[in-house]
Amino acid sequence: MLKGFREFVLRGNVIDLAVAVVIGAAFTAIVTGLVTGIFNPLISLIFDSSDVAKAGIVLRAASPGHEAVVLAWGAVISAIIQFVLIAAAVYFGLIVPMNYLKKVQLRKKPAEEAPATPALTETELLVQIRDLLKERDPGTPAQ
Repeated sequence: MLKGFREFVLRGNVIDLAVAVVIGAAFTAIVTGLVTGIFNPLISLIFDSSDVAKAGIVLRAASPGHEAVVLAWGAVISAIIQFVLIAAAVYFGLIVPMNYLKKVQLRKKPAEEAPATPALTETELLVQIRDLLKERDPGTPAQ
């Protein structure tokens, strides 16, 4: 049981996934800093709000027994910007280079893996097997 677990953990996919999670968390911190430090102030300036997360439409004002109900579209815009930045960075930083490397690798493969002999039909293959068996045991009668 422990041997299977060890093989699972030491398999390349699990280690790659762990590295991806750590790098993803660090990258998320960078993007969050970019959004909160640069984009949110610009959006706040455009919509004349002190904080993008607080930007929104008041549906019901606060009263002595109830909290205010606010349609906070600023937080949604901030999250969308953050998502688009992360998606763009992943696409242009990982997907595009990997697709390029796959194309380069596929161009090299056909030249390296040229088949030496044409593929045999099932009948031809069975005839070859029969002939090899005859050579191995010459006392077998021919059919």
